Amino acid sequence: MAPSQPPLETTASLLALIRDGDTAARDRLLARCYKPLLRFAHGRVPTRARSITDTEDLVQMAMLRALDHIEGFDSRREGAFLAYLRRIVMNLITDEARRVGRRPDQQELGEDLPSSEASPLEEAIGREALERYDSALARLSEDQREAVILRVEMGYTYARLGDALGAASPDAARMTVTRAIARLAALMRARDRTE
Repeated sequence: MAPSQPPLETTASLLALIRDGDTAARDRLLARCYKPLLRFAHGRVPTRARSITDTEDLVQMAMLRALDHIEGFDSRREGAFLAYLRRIVMNLITDEARRVGRRPDQQELGEDLPSSEASPLEEAIGREALERYDSALARLSEDQREAVILRVEMGYTYARLGDALGAASPDAARMTVTRAIARLAALMRARDRTE
């Protein structure tokens, strides 16, 4: 008989333990959130800021900021803490883009030097698609937005997503995500037609 694994701790229970001073619970929560948050942040740091601020640094700063304000955080649902971390990362990225925008370029390179960076056109297309995605995501209902973020950006399985959303089953969670993504795509297409 295989040894039984300890039950999975909910984010809310980990947050309660952290508030009581349990550093091991803090480490477990940060380990759980780190990779999904890193996946979310990847590619969102402006190209000009990437040489100065690493994506991993931003994720770590977001986690530290969240821990600094843990007492005031209200975990109403399982995915709420990841959404909170996601918002902190987006704010840090915005701050970094502003900071870098105020700083003059450091040096000028010759035109014959090939670049490994994306061309301005490639960046504009990627940035434009990301803006369309973020705009459409903001127009989804809170439940749909949370389903998309947890599944697409954070990589939750349907079983874990079902638990986080309070769905009846993993299949119900899958249907929620499918409908949310269909709505997201329709909103993105509608924005394309109006531009």
